[in-house]
Amino acid sequence: MNIENIVEDFWASRQQGVYYPPQWFDRLTLDQACQVQLGLLDKAVAAGARQVGWKVGLTAAAIREQFRVHEPVFGYLLEEGRLDSGVELDLSDWQGTGFENELCLRLAQPLRGPNVDVAQARAAVSGCHPAMELVENRGDFSAQLAVAVADNVQQRAFVIGPEAPLTADADLAAVRCAVDINGAEVAQATGDAVMGDPYASLAWLANKLAEYGRGLEAGQYVMSGSFTRQFPLHPGDTAQTRFSDIGTVTVRARPATG
Repeated sequence: MNIENIVEDFWASRQQGVYYPPQWFDRLTLDQACQVQLGLLDKAVAAGARQVGWKVGLTAAAIREQFRVHEPVFGYLLEEGRLDSGVELDLSDWQGTGFENELCLRLAQPLRGPNVDVAQARAAVSGCHPAMELVENRGDFSAQLAVAVADNVQQRAFVIGPEAPLTADADLAAVRCAVDINGAEVAQATGDAVMGDPYASLAWLANKLAEYGRGLEAGQYVMSGSFTRQFPLHPGDTAQTRFSDIGTVTVRARPATG
């Protein structure tokens, strides 16, 4: 199949508000889906969007087993989706909103694969933000994983708190997060839930992007993967996640009206 033609078809569907075009159900490999996603990114940038980073998903072994894939997946971050902690969201035009609890790494220098290891990944990072990824369940992620990857792995926005500087020996695998929704704790986890170490997630990303002729640039953000499962976010909810030694991130959803 011609990737450029598939990209054009996905793009045309997206303009009509269709993010999981049914004509591509059960027809794409994950490799083709990655190529389509990157083609859609290029079209978005050509149309005026600004890319500010990347995300890694399916970083937990149990989730990969669930979806029968042998490695994580990646997506891209746009400037229009970057939000500061404390933001109040109007969810009236969101589809099935959820949030994930992650560290957002900030790169001080470029990082390009292949053969990037954890030590090289650690050396490329200057700071870390407490973060949440905000996702939309725009289609059946479980049944159509390849289409979901082409559609940028549910990405809609990301919320970050103030940047915390990192020392060369910072142990992100030991960072603990606690998640509250409306004042009640719903989860705790540590960074080793992310491929054993969030730096390993970053190294994987650099090496995977190299397969497609891409790399990580200085100044970019990388959402390293969620410490916990995804939680729904409903109108009127307040969600807060505290990361030990890193900081706190909060998002509020405006109550529904009418």
